[in-house]
Amino acid sequence: MNRVPGDVENAHSSSVESCPSLRDVHSINPAQLMARIESYEGREKKGISDVRRTFCLFVTFDLLFITLLWIIELNVKGGIETTLEKEVLQYDYSSSYFDIFLLAVFRFKVLILAYAMCRLRHWWAIAFTTAVTSAFLLAKVIISQLFSQGAFGYVLPIISFILAWIETWFLDFKVLPQEAEEENRFLIAQDASERAALLHPGVLSDGQFYSPPESVAGRSDEDSEEKQDSEKPVV
Repeated sequence: MNRVPGDVENAHSSSVESCPSLRDVHSINPAQLMARIESYEGREKKGISDVRRTFCLFVTFDLLFITLLWIIELNVKGGIETTLEKEVLQYDYSSSYFDIFLLAVFRFKVLILAYAMCRLRHWWAIAFTTAVTSAFLLAKVIISQLFSQGAFGYVLPIISFILAWIETWFLDFKVLPQEAEEENRFLIAQDASERAALLHPGVLSDGQFYSPPESVAGRSDEDSEEKQDSEKPVV
């Protein structure tokens, strides 16, 4: 019969331990809460979080790295001007790497527009670019003749494929969860500061602490008792 209170107590303690962030926030004094809220507001004024900026830098690195590999491939085949004219003006799907470069440009424009300019907080844009990249590269590897053109026939498609999926992983497992956690902490701190302001509306000044004046009636009673004692006859 004594198990039920123990189980209830254990469930209560586990529920209390499951919300450490809320308990810790409420244990902070109002000054620290206001400082934390101001820091969150300062991050919001910057317009973009640090982890999102890192993601945008990686997207830029994706474009620059694919561009560098494409330029190296142009030089290897016998000069930039001649090979550029052959791959761009005389484009051939089965032998040209120009479309892989355009695929990197496509990813860069869509992702920067969605997550840097529009500050999107959803995964549909990165899912769209990764799906298009994967389908295009798989089709190009199967249909084209890239493997017969040397090492670049392997390097460019594989690196483009890997970079696209790294961007997806980074956004889905780093950017979006971290921003949601920071926003949740900001809301908890703001709610705690509002409650603290209601419980402690202001700091009492020194003039509000005073001792009540000594009672005149009490003093008169003491004087009368002393007078009566003095007037009693001595036996």
